Amino acid sequence: MLDDERSKRDASTSAVPGGRWSRLARLGVLASGVAGSMLAEGTRQLAQGKRPRIGDLLLTPENAYRIADQLARLRGAAMKLGQLLSMDAGDLLPPEFGDILASLRSDAKAMPMSQLVSVLDANWGMGWDRRFRRFSFTPVAAASIGQVHLAETKDGRRLAIKVQYPGVRRSIDSDIDNVATLLRVSGLLPRGIEIGPLLLEAKRQLHAEADYLGEAALLGRYAGLLADAPEFMLPEVHADLTTESVLVMSGMGGVPVESLLHAPQAERDRVAGLLFRLLFREIFEFRLIQTDPNFANYRYNNATRQLILLDFGATRPYPAAIVDAYRRLMEGAVGGNRQEMSVAASAIGYFGADIGERQRQLVLDVFMHACDPLRYAGAYDFGNSDLPARIRDAALALSTERDSWHTPPADALFLHRKAGGLYLLAAKLKARVDIRALFLHYASRQLPP
Repeated sequence: MLDDERSKRDASTSAVPGGRWSRLARLGVLASGVAGSMLAEGTRQLAQGKRPRIGDLLLTPENAYRIADQLARLRGAAMKLGQLLSMDAGDLLPPEFGDILASLRSDAKAMPMSQLVSVLDANWGMGWDRRFRRFSFTPVAAASIGQVHLAETKDGRRLAIKVQYPGVRRSIDSDIDNVATLLRVSGLLPRGIEIGPLLLEAKRQLHAEADYLGEAALLGRYAGLLADAPEFMLPEVHADLTTESVLVMSGMGGVPVESLLHAPQAERDRVAGLLFRLLFREIFEFRLIQTDPNFANYRYNNATRQLILLDFGATRPYPAAIVDAYRRLMEGAVGGNRQEMSVAASAIGYFGADIGERQRQLVLDVFMHACDPLRYAGAYDFGNSDLPARIRDAALALSTERDSWHTPPADALFLHRKAGGLYLLAAKLKARVDIRALFLHYASRQLPP
């Protein structure tokens, strides 16, 4: 019997606008609210005898929260673009705005039950509920593309069901264009920054993530690649219930990986080490990388001590030439050879034709800091490292050179997004991992110990 949860749904649910015009209207309301807030703040400052600047009027906490809230209500590409900008362009955004956008990486509003039922009716047909002994209408997770529900079929299968928000696929291109225009016109994005390549890649990536049949195929492929790694667990796809908009997998249980913060040091080190070893396998063996570093994509089975891997919508293949260039970049960092790093970075696509020597060296500075764990002999202590601050300072120095700023290729942005997420997780767990030893297994030549 289905759970009767109609009276229990959280009041924070919000219907997903499905039509193009209704989504555009949401953005219009957002723009009007920002403008109204600017007018009110300007009036207040003038009354105090101040001469306000436009930037100060725009970047108020109220406006930052207003923007994040509306993107979260839109979900889909609008919210995803906010996530991408918060991770990939965070050092180019005003700190107030970057901090609020960062909240989008974990916060989304669930759709109301009536909308959920409509989606399931469309995908499974009327009377779908007769297949289930239990179906929880309250989602256990809600993200930018869809939300996840737990259920049990009458034949005893315990399932995790990812249901895509209505209208997400058809709104991707217009959402990204509209939000980018809003951010440009508002001045929240610096005029000198060219985000066109990032927008194109965001569209391509989101169309892939919104194809749940494609994600199911990637999950199967990834599971095959990890058949020799019993320390990992992956869900099994249930093809009889999976559609383009509903992905049905075995329920995996486990606890959030960040809850291991209170586990013994050795266990935290082991878990972080497994994830970094997996990253090197993804890059150098599989050439297939799950690029979404959201902590929610990792859970832990305390009984079996296995890591549970979830969500393969952002999995992307990497060309052999890019993989080889990253190998050479890392080898150059380990050996302290900036010239070798420069050649490798050029092969990846980091330098535009008009790059100056100062800008080139600033980019290499960022790489040297980012590769600090590779260069360290022994277990790198992420919990006591100032690495994030050093990377941020180096990136800020680079961001001041906007005349020659060159947006890196999408493969680089998504790989850095994944690596950065693992750095943050390792820091949260206060883990110690010998990153250098893990990489040397894949180095193409002998490097100093």
